[in-house]
Amino acid sequence: MPHVVTQSCCNDATCVSVCPVNCIHPSPDEPAYATAEMLYIDPATCIDCGACVDVCPVDAIKADYELTGDFERYTEINAQYFTDPAHRDYTPRPVDRAPAPAVDGPLRVAIVGSGPSACYAAEELLAHKGVEVTMVERLLTPWGLVRFGVAPDHQHTKQVTRLFTRTAARERFTLHLGVEVGKHVTHEELLAHHHAVIYAVGAAGDRKLGVPGEDLPGVHSATEFVAWYNGHPDFRDARFDLSGKRAVVVGNGNVALDVARILVTDDLTHTDIADHALEALAHSGIEEVVVLGRRGSDQAAYTTPEVLALGSVVDVAGATGSGLKSEIVRELAARPHEGNRRIVLRFLTSPVEILGDGRVTGVLLGRNELTESGGARDTGEREVLDCDLVLTSIGYRANPLPGLPFDEKSATLPNELGRVVENDGAPVPGVYATGWIKRGPSGVIGTNRQCAQETVAALLRDFETGSLPTPSVEDFDGLVRSRQPEAIGFAGWKAIDRRERELGQGRPRRKLVDPAEQLAAAGDAR
Repeated sequence: MPHVVTQSCCNDATCVSVCPVNCIHPSPDEPAYATAEMLYIDPATCIDCGACVDVCPVDAIKADYELTGDFERYTEINAQYFTDPAHRDYTPRPVDRAPAPAVDGPLRVAIVGSGPSACYAAEELLAHKGVEVTMVERLLTPWGLVRFGVAPDHQHTKQVTRLFTRTAARERFTLHLGVEVGKHVTHEELLAHHHAVIYAVGAAGDRKLGVPGEDLPGVHSATEFVAWYNGHPDFRDARFDLSGKRAVVVGNGNVALDVARILVTDDLTHTDIADHALEALAHSGIEEVVVLGRRGSDQAAYTTPEVLALGSVVDVAGATGSGLKSEIVRELAARPHEGNRRIVLRFLTSPVEILGDGRVTGVLLGRNELTESGGARDTGEREVLDCDLVLTSIGYRANPLPGLPFDEKSATLPNELGRVVENDGAPVPGVYATGWIKRGPSGVIGTNRQCAQETVAALLRDFETGSLPTPSVEDFDGLVRSRQPEAIGFAGWKAIDRRERELGQGRPRRKLVDPAEQLAAAGDAR
């Protein structure tokens, strides 16, 4: 019986390297990897050895006979991927760079950020003898968007933090939590203590709709809502009016579907959702969430696994496409509804104006049509949709970093293979980027592994050629202690983690969202 990749696939491709018959595609060196929703196992060549199961960090690979319910669909999805002749092209992409050299230090590297891209970069660096890594994170808890972005009902996806924990426990790794670059230490001080600095700070900002009324009370970004229900300390006091019956989500990517699903899910007590959100959602009056996509159902930005996760609460308007995504949403809509809440997926629809006097009362919608190139064109048709809450989910945007060049158009640190460069293309000595601040908000958790490998390879080549500046001072830990006495290390995080799991009492954990509570849990271990 073949094995099957399922919903929680993180695309980090660890499984590819252990497969003895090369049946898992696309691999990172194949053209389709950059755009694939997930990895797929070819049932015609899989020999059922189980090697991929053993190394999958998010428990995404199952034997086909283990699948039940919606997960049975993944057997067909995996097989269907290989029916497309384009997916039979396993020719490696051209490589325009030499492999990373093996170095033996001494090399000290600071990484700013603690999400997936930061952790993958740390692991790549620590594979070399004599390399020391210092990770700096402004929050008192690590793992970035895995903790604060992944939906609370996607616990399998969060299992990737087991890999990051192993990295953080390594001997040549130092973690400083609660330390903000630009406040407690400067960029210049990081470079004075390290040969190089890698920025892995993600994209914390949001793109604007650019329509009248988007600043009305009752209009929020999905990013803010996600951070609130995931217990991000900066958003623990946010307020969302959930008393109305209808919410509108603008955008139809994976985050938009997460938000819609959380709003209509009746029972979240088995998840690690923040307590304040659990309480507010338990008393929510929302019965319908309308998700707006400006293009058709075949062009929807969400992935197939994410729409399958919606289950039987879906209605569909305008799913006229013939592709797999359209087929799945029609299947979901044909099922009997469970409960009194529903998600409506509306395609070929854009907000023209947010309506309201003092607060949002509705959205003026425009009807679109597809162009020959697959884009959306306004037809001029208009419709008013009443609602009490609008969440915008049209993409992330990184913010400029003080003292570093910034590309306003792409909202990234301008770079070449991860080397940060000035506007004239000249490298900024010792400064690198990885993750969304490097390439923009694209890909999933595991995509950051390949991104980090590229950046680290560039850094190691620069070290080998003597292109990195030499640190002038060594005692960075002492500097941190003098500037931020409340900083905690890996031992402090382990104490917080342990306390949250103890408080869970049947849930994966009960998140501590107040920094004072986090410091108390860290105790003397920090």
